[in-house]
Amino acid sequence: MATAKKPRAKAADRDKVDPDKVRTLEQLLATKEIVISCGSGGVGKTTTAAAAALMAATHLGGKVLVLTVDPAKRLANALGLERFGNTETRVPAEAFAAAGIEPRGELWAAMLDTKQSWDDLVARHAPDDRTREQILANSLYQNISGRFVQSHDYIAMERLYEIHQSGAYDLIVVDTPPTRNAIDFLEAPDRMAEFFSSKLLRWLTAPSKSRVMSLASKPFYTVADRILGSQFLEDIATFFSLFQTMAPGFVERAEAVTKTLADRRTTFLVVSTLEAAPLHEAEFFIEALDERKLHLGALVLNKVLPAYLRRTATTGVAKRLVADPAGLAEAVGDVGDAEDLARVLSTVGESFLNYQVVAKREAEQRAGLARSPEVVAAVPYFDADIHDLAGLLQLGEKIWR
Repeated sequence: MATAKKPRAKAADRDKVDPDKVRTLEQLLATKEIVISCGSGGVGKTTTAAAAALMAATHLGGKVLVLTVDPAKRLANALGLERFGNTETRVPAEAFAAAGIEPRGELWAAMLDTKQSWDDLVARHAPDDRTREQILANSLYQNISGRFVQSHDYIAMERLYEIHQSGAYDLIVVDTPPTRNAIDFLEAPDRMAEFFSSKLLRWLTAPSKSRVMSLASKPFYTVADRILGSQFLEDIATFFSLFQTMAPGFVERAEAVTKTLADRRTTFLVVSTLEAAPLHEAEFFIEALDERKLHLGALVLNKVLPAYLRRTATTGVAKRLVADPAGLAEAVGDVGDAEDLARVLSTVGESFLNYQVVAKREAEQRAGLARSPEVVAAVPYFDADIHDLAGLLQLGEKIWR
């Protein structure tokens, strides 16, 4: 990681931008330090986050980081990297040169490693070296640290907070985990704080003898003791007793993470398609952001049908293909059997009209969603998967201005 932090080209004017005049993603990102990309799985969320970060590094300058979660291997290749992990890695200049790009700033990438991030968190909050080593060596911790109390959602926000507080980057774009409940990661910091004050944790950390004696008459715990053994229950108690020593640090940090989400320098970018399931989740998430008074900066809709399908002039052309395919086939000339040509032209016309209905329905859906975000961007279908920086740049151009 570079040691010196270079100011982003528009950072000096960051607070001078009137939020009421924000109309493009470029304007939005020029005023923010954190962009959190959200959406259900399979809607292009990770690729959109990478494209937004690329455009910021290219046009706004400074140091930009895209922090992603479990990206496809092709994304690493698209960024010109063989691989990347929990430690930030700079996208090489050669990758930009190959794409014909001369960026004003630097683009960095990191992939969230849940286990490593939890280890780092324990090292940071443990009261002393002995406690830290005991927790890290504990078999129960090693087995559950990747799944502990919504750990993936919480640690994503924790890692974001850590990097932002370091001041190393002018802009951080976070690709959040796809979850069934789109607000899981928003609630994760509060749930972590609640866990440390819960009755469950107090029971787990009670002296093992008094706990077993007080619960011996309860059938469930009697069976648990017989099946698992008292030693296992005591091991659990030991682990959580050690873990509770970090409670003050965890609670304080969780509260700080929650404040970061609500900070004016943080915005959310919701990515969706116009298919029913992801669109429903996007609408639900937008409402959740509004309820929590969190800033919704942009909505990116992927795989949207092209605008020319909605043009009135094209409707007449398609209807003519359907109404008089034979006449048009004759006008086209000798390109094969006249009847076959007429069938093809009629089918093309019918198909165009059907797509036009879908395109108009999409436009209505977009209009309904466009009332909340400051920026709404539509991305058409691409002929091929994005596999390099040039492809990310092509996507970025669709959402940038």
